[in-house]
Amino acid sequence: MSPSPPVTLNARTAAPPLPARTRLAVVIARWTAAVSRRLGLGSGGVIGGRVALALDPSALRRLSQGRTVVLVTGTNGKTTTALMLSHALQTLGEVATNGDGANMPEGVVAALVAKPHAPVAVLEVDESYLPAIAGEVRPECLVLLNLSRDQLDRVGEVRQLERDLRAVAATLPDTTVVANCDDPMVTSAAFASRRPLWVSAGQRWAADAVTCARCGRTVWRAGSEWGCECGLARPDPQWTLIDDTLLSSQGTALTLDLRLPGLANAANAAVAIATADRLGVSPHVTAAQLRTITDVAGRYRRSQLSGRDVRLLLAKNPAGWRETLPLLDPRAPVVIAVNSSEADGRDTSWLWDVPFEDLRGRPVVAAGARASDLAVRLTYAEVRHTVCRRPADAVTSLPPGPVEFVANYTAFRDAHQQLRDD
Repeated sequence: MSPSPPVTLNARTAAPPLPARTRLAVVIARWTAAVSRRLGLGSGGVIGGRVALALDPSALRRLSQGRTVVLVTGTNGKTTTALMLSHALQTLGEVATNGDGANMPEGVVAALVAKPHAPVAVLEVDESYLPAIAGEVRPECLVLLNLSRDQLDRVGEVRQLERDLRAVAATLPDTTVVANCDDPMVTSAAFASRRPLWVSAGQRWAADAVTCARCGRTVWRAGSEWGCECGLARPDPQWTLIDDTLLSSQGTALTLDLRLPGLANAANAAVAIATADRLGVSPHVTAAQLRTITDVAGRYRRSQLSGRDVRLLLAKNPAGWRETLPLLDPRAPVVIAVNSSEADGRDTSWLWDVPFEDLRGRPVVAAGARASDLAVRLTYAEVRHTVCRRPADAVTSLPPGPVEFVANYTAFRDAHQQLRDD
């Protein structure tokens, strides 16, 4: 049940020559993605993969062969952790990655198409698509970050996700599963692996792990320890995050000193360092690489809009908001933008699990397609607010100065694009 020695790229089996059909699919997919970017229709992070799969349904399996592949999944932190791992593993060679967050099959294939000869691939994967993608890719490492409620109308219940991830872990005997052992749901899934690598990265949101994923009994907690009467319990970690210090069971001690804020990013860094170490990158080298990261696909970036200094943050579910609220500048007004497109999930009932009461006493503007639903929740939280459906107008409705802009997925994407263009 212990991980095998670190992987070296030279130990990987060379990829067989790509069939003519796959080579043609790659050429046409790359051309399509380039045209999409040139015409301003998108980044090409989805359309290229869609074209490749239409031309060769086996493209994912064929394009992943011969590479060292890492899959990163979980409810929150996928994009950040994948970015961190990409920075670390680029010290071993060129890395193919879907850094734009396109984490469904088309986006994964597009990342491989964009760099068909990269020896390393770090791929963020939507939890619900992991079984299909992992079965094709057969990754060297599978990173399980956390599991909590998110997009119930699309993804489903957390317990079903845990069962699906558990089944995936059991069918990958040669894969190291790097798992946050402070999350009982993740731990239950990772226990099915023959090669678990346990990281104590913390868990501030525990509302979705009150009962055992295996038997339904209440999970007891005592400090960092947890367990259930059925025998499922927190394993001893090989890596432990304590505040800003990461400790290994082998005696390594690292001060993270990240430029990204918050405990969630420290947790992501801990998992990234443990995974990179498994793949042969020194923890000190990885930590130095992570200190160069200042934003993640626009998150935490500051932009100017009509005299307002706007900081963009992403929060798309209760667990994400639990990490985001402490990061907000208490002196700055807040714009909250909530959409409900297919990519966000149509169900906005998660708003009632967010402690918006923490925003009392400061200016708040409700924006986005579901501004009215958000306004109702803020009213019950006794947060004084205004409603301005268009996010840009919501920002400019506030006095000049710093503004905290927090949005769910598509609202964040749209705001990031608009502020970047401006």
